[in-house]
Amino acid sequence: MTHDFSELSVALERHAARHPARAGTVARFAGFLSSDAAVFERSHAPGHFTGSAWLVSADGARVLLTHHRKLGRWLQLGGHADGDADLAAVALREAEEESGLGDLALEREIFDLDAHRIPARGSEPEHWHYDVRYVVRSCGSEAFAPSEESLALAWMPIEVLAHDPQADESLRRMARLWLQRSPG
Repeated sequence: MTHDFSELSVALERHAARHPARAGTVARFAGFLSSDAAVFERSHAPGHFTGSAWLVSADGARVLLTHHRKLGRWLQLGGHADGDADLAAVALREAEEESGLGDLALEREIFDLDAHRIPARGSEPEHWHYDVRYVVRSCGSEAFAPSEESLALAWMPIEVLAHDPQADESLRRMARLWLQRSPG
């Protein structure tokens, strides 16, 4: 399969222009993107791209989090690209699969970036996830149905999450980013 990485490359440039303080993170992602043709494949040993959803309620006050079965932590919904360079589509697909929600609206601009180490587990060696996060808004029913990847799902008030010292640092950062956004 051939991949067109140019869309992600341009999206990273736009993200850097909107968030100059994150230039180092964007440069790291751009460097990883250009490092190997297999960066969207789970089999790429050093790491791979993932797509995540900051899945917010229709009113924008809450975010849907998963108590991740493998990692044992509350996190945003998301998963492996498995060869798909359209990480916005990956984020939307993962949000639908992991939440059971329909009627979701995707914002195609990058919302956040986070590179994090995944510990070795079983036969899977330690590696990096280069996670590209997108806003996905619930436009219909908020009655979720957890997938087998989750121990639980919960709607969390974003204002509370932004200041929760027990929450994952990247969740707190996304909550603060969300609260700083101008309405609309």
